[in-house]
Amino acid sequence: MRSIILASLLVSVFTASFADNRPNVVMIVLDDMNGYGVLESYPALQTPHLDRFRDQSLNFTSASCSSPVCGPSRASFMSGLAPHTTGAYYNRCQPMLTSEMLRQVETMPECFKRNGYTTWGGGKIFHGPLEEGREAAMFDNEKVYHGGFGPFPEEQYRIGGSRFSGIQEWTGPDSDFPDIKNADAAIEFLKQTHEKPFFLFYGLWRPHSPYTAPARFFEGYEVEEMPIPEGIRADDLDDVSDMGEALVDHLSSIRKSGLPFETGVKTFLRGYCANSTFADWNIGRVIEALDASPYADNTIVVVFSDNGFHCGEKDRWGKGTLWEAADYVPMLIRTPDTVPTTCKQTVGLLDLFPTLIEFCGLDAPEHKLDGESFVKLLEKPKSKWKRPSFTSYGPRYSSVRDERWRYLHYPDGTEELYDLDNDPWELENLAEDPKHKKIKKRLAKHIPQNWAPSLGGGFEVAQPAKK
Repeated sequence: MRSIILASLLVSVFTASFADNRPNVVMIVLDDMNGYGVLESYPALQTPHLDRFRDQSLNFTSASCSSPVCGPSRASFMSGLAPHTTGAYYNRCQPMLTSEMLRQVETMPECFKRNGYTTWGGGKIFHGPLEEGREAAMFDNEKVYHGGFGPFPEEQYRIGGSRFSGIQEWTGPDSDFPDIKNADAAIEFLKQTHEKPFFLFYGLWRPHSPYTAPARFFEGYEVEEMPIPEGIRADDLDDVSDMGEALVDHLSSIRKSGLPFETGVKTFLRGYCANSTFADWNIGRVIEALDASPYADNTIVVVFSDNGFHCGEKDRWGKGTLWEAADYVPMLIRTPDTVPTTCKQTVGLLDLFPTLIEFCGLDAPEHKLDGESFVKLLEKPKSKWKRPSFTSYGPRYSSVRDERWRYLHYPDGTEELYDLDNDPWELENLAEDPKHKKIKKRLAKHIPQNWAPSLGGGFEVAQPAKK
């Protein structure tokens, strides 16, 4: 840690000599946004700003997170190290404090700062505390305002008694929301004159629950008119192993709400969509401010979610599984030279750090990054990408995805295989079909042989599910 702080204060003459020509970076990170909007898989969702930005960007439709929960995912893409390297598998393990490795390595903002960039951060950045002085080593703003998941719903709006599962159309001032305060601060930063290139990290707390958003963002969403997602099937877990089913909650919060099941699902969907539209509005404000600034023509903008989210698919409301709903992440990238298109290549959030190092011409950190740069895809989006993405959720809980197939392997040896071209909701497990043996074997080669011991924490679902 001491060496990181010292390194962050030293800017080489080499980097300073060409700083003005290097691109700025605006990184916008959502919390728990799935593909409903970007992939248009739930047409009722309204995300006009993301739709517009998608039409200006490379849309990575097969992108994946390294871990399907916030803390490990953020520790991974910010450090460039996979969970099986660090042992940061679960929430509640506080990886940036408990891992000696993560305490010592240079993170993405520290790397940009050492390379002569002005760094600015606001909102949800990591999911857990940092040791004293670490944030100052990352960001130049005098005070990094984070906020939190609030405002939480009032007691009468809490479904099942939990403040996180409540839904309330918020009628208080916009300033009650940290996402708005941080968007305002990011916009103010973009209005300033910057002599050096900058790295801006804006982390939103939404669409993560609680489902509180300014009341206007609930408009257009009526409970009775919310469609039930195509991926919700009553028998969906019949061909899933006990270890897979242990990761789901059987929609317990909805079943405990006292509402008829279908009404409960639609009620929660309305809250999730309102939060997503609220997040979309904040993203649009920041991108519009960038586009109105002198920096618009020399900035790479990266918009993505830290993990995906189930809205009833696989009998799960939440994240923390090895299926597509939790592991796919929306990822949109716009460079000054982008020709908008769809990219099916299976890049992951772990690949962002090495990609930005190469794209911005940075002197890389001393530690070996686990990801791979995909700058060639930014320059030639149809280039081949042979490496599948990999997601883990605990030692030997593995999910490997190529452009067509997702292969899951659990510690007890049980397997799942899904043909995403013909079965995007992963309703039919093909793992026992002998004609797919070669596909499983090919994908299994990408499962790590060595797994770091867990730093602690645990599954999002506390109790194993029962058949």
